[in-house]
Amino acid sequence: MKHLVLWATTALFFYSFSLNAQEKFTLSGIISEEKSNETLIGVNIIFPEIGTGTSTNAYGFYSITLPKGTYQIVISYLGYTTITDTVALNSDITKHISLVESLESLDEVIITENIEKLSIKKPQMSVNTLTSSTIKNIPVVLGEADIIKAITLLPGVTNAGEASSGFNVRGGSADQNLILLDEAIIYNSSHLFGFFSVFNPDAIKDLRLYKGGIPARYGGRVSSVLDIYQKEGNSKAFHLNGGIGIVASRLLAEGPIKKDKGSFLFGGRSSYAHLFLPLFDINNIAYFYDLNTKLSYKLNDRNNIYVSGYFGRDVFRIEDSFENIYGNSVFNFRWNHLFSDKLFSNLSLIYSDYYYNLKLSFVEFDWISGIQNVNVKYDLKHYLNDTFKLQYGLNSIYYKFNPGEINPTVETSGINPFKLIDKYAFENALYLDAEHKVSDKLALSFGLRLSSFFRLGQDELNVYANNQPVVFNEDFQIYEKANPTDTDSFKRIEVIAKFYNLEPRFSAAYQINSNSSVKASYNRMSQYLHLLSNTNSPTPLDVWTPSGKYVKPQLLNQYAFGYFKNFKNDAYSLEIETFYKTIKNRIDYIDGADLIANNAIEQVILNGKARAYGLEFLLRKNKGRFKGWLAYTLSKSEQQTKGRTPNELGINNGNWYNTPYDKTHDISLTGSYKLNDRWEINSNFLFQTGQPATFPNGQYVYNGINIPNYGARNKNRLPAYNRLDVSLKYQPKQDKNKRWKSHWVFGVYNIYNRKNATSINFSQSTTTGSNEATRLSIFGIVPSISYNFKL
Repeated sequence: MKHLVLWATTALFFYSFSLNAQEKFTLSGIISEEKSNETLIGVNIIFPEIGTGTSTNAYGFYSITLPKGTYQIVISYLGYTTITDTVALNSDITKHISLVESLESLDEVIITENIEKLSIKKPQMSVNTLTSSTIKNIPVVLGEADIIKAITLLPGVTNAGEASSGFNVRGGSADQNLILLDEAIIYNSSHLFGFFSVFNPDAIKDLRLYKGGIPARYGGRVSSVLDIYQKEGNSKAFHLNGGIGIVASRLLAEGPIKKDKGSFLFGGRSSYAHLFLPLFDINNIAYFYDLNTKLSYKLNDRNNIYVSGYFGRDVFRIEDSFENIYGNSVFNFRWNHLFSDKLFSNLSLIYSDYYYNLKLSFVEFDWISGIQNVNVKYDLKHYLNDTFKLQYGLNSIYYKFNPGEINPTVETSGINPFKLIDKYAFENALYLDAEHKVSDKLALSFGLRLSSFFRLGQDELNVYANNQPVVFNEDFQIYEKANPTDTDSFKRIEVIAKFYNLEPRFSAAYQINSNSSVKASYNRMSQYLHLLSNTNSPTPLDVWTPSGKYVKPQLLNQYAFGYFKNFKNDAYSLEIETFYKTIKNRIDYIDGADLIANNAIEQVILNGKARAYGLEFLLRKNKGRFKGWLAYTLSKSEQQTKGRTPNELGINNGNWYNTPYDKTHDISLTGSYKLNDRWEINSNFLFQTGQPATFPNGQYVYNGINIPNYGARNKNRLPAYNRLDVSLKYQPKQDKNKRWKSHWVFGVYNIYNRKNATSINFSQSTTTGSNEATRLSIFGIVPSISYNFKL
């Protein structure tokens, strides 16, 4: 394999050398918005006469090398006026371009970038993009715009139900999603246990969800990558915008540090419903707040620096007996450097922290846990010519895991301080991505990622007979914890366990005609971190644990094939994809597993495997007074843990069973209709197969008590989920001489008041003595109103 990597690297070097030896010239520059100087991601730069082009990167930079000549150039980006120009390419040219916002941009409802014919040729597939305006137009519970809720309307994306945190992609669990905010890892994406996401849509510039065909520059998770970039701030003039809702409000300020060179952005958001609870003699508290910040400065034509951060906290308190505080903190320093008009680089120094604190006054102790990491990334993008591009780099992450510590809140509590053993790890990666336009019809993308993971020394590590922390009791036919035979102690610089994985990526696009193409992709990925959770939806109390001596990394192989078509002059687009993926070493829990304050988590988990496959359908209407999309997913998600020996039963008798994220049918219909210049109606309808669950299949009596007997794991399902949401947007007549602009949004969530089941619990009736089922629903019909403004 080493010889293969060496051969591939050498071949790419000589190929690039031969390409550059030809007489060609380079056109490069930055594309930004005229009013704010905000750089634009994914702008299409097209040369229609020769059927080629490129697009801007995450920092608005573009570069393309073409033979000497005079060309017509078209610069297009949805929501902005298209520019058509002529370029005489007789030498290398640096051309910075400013785009003007079109009159229709405030009313756009889209799901991805406007797909030009050039995008049909690109090999990238299984990726969706949402803009801030799209997210704000989607009706949600309590009227608060929400990124996570918005992406669940995409094909292949679901969640565990109402008021649940996280999201599931193509049958994967929530911990298998890599969530990045300005390249920093976010470990918990939810506020108030899933009612809201941590992302303020006012501060977001671009959002991309990769479900498959994931480029080699991403790694560390096996289901998806949600890559989010914050705005840079307006370097031309000061602006203020925000919104006031019934449960939360937000405010964002941006402006120049030095005009046309530097900018700042500060945003804040907070809920305040708890302020009214004392009026009803309720002493409980539940609120969240978050802060977004970004500073940008252009040192010169070749160097830009960015400093960005996020801080968020949730506070939940029940009178004087219970208090829960948790949240994320991230900080990122980035330096963009342009070595030449063909070579762009980005250096990032990132700190990320997830903090969890639980105070239980009635038992008089304080629980603290969390995860911290320091991340160094260096990425380079090499624009060789119009047919070949390279992107390569390295990434190193140092982790510290605090599984939990208990401290007494009063000296007389009788509780001794208790600290679970901290864990440490070091994750590294080298990657190379290449994009090659083979011909007018065929384009390829291929890459390789070499990842490594080192579990570093810790104060104490259990030793077990035969290296098996879980044993099978043949008499009772159950799995039990094994007793340690000894313990080892390691210095921090020692390596307890190490893993290496090669992760190849490949995708191809073949253009059938000017409006349609077929695409295929394959990617292999490794995940070295695992989220330990007793619930289908992640909670703040869930603990992350690294791979090590007894926990193996998850390994994914995913295949996808798709058909893509634009028709009626790009007014409509159709995407059909099918996928199949397998995952090795997926954690499974033994019956009765206790994950809370467990210092030997390896005693309650087994390594199994998972698989998922399905068909995704997306039909969009991109133009006209009515815009929207229909998304449908038909899929299956299963897990299996066989016995390690012929005498062991495994989990669920070693048979495949539905994962908690399996939903056979998932339909979402999202639309927007512009009634006139002032009124616009938005709606979305959802239907999903009920979530898998395990119900009793009988009962027996023990000491006069009815005991339920449960059947196979996840064999049953909750009732099907469906709801309809509607919102009405009203924009008052604007005075063109005033900068103040505003609009109202009136919404109704779950307009026909369906009581969707979040769970079904079984208990013994106090009156009849028999077992009974209790259905729990979170929301019925929920009206909302919000006022949004911009200065």
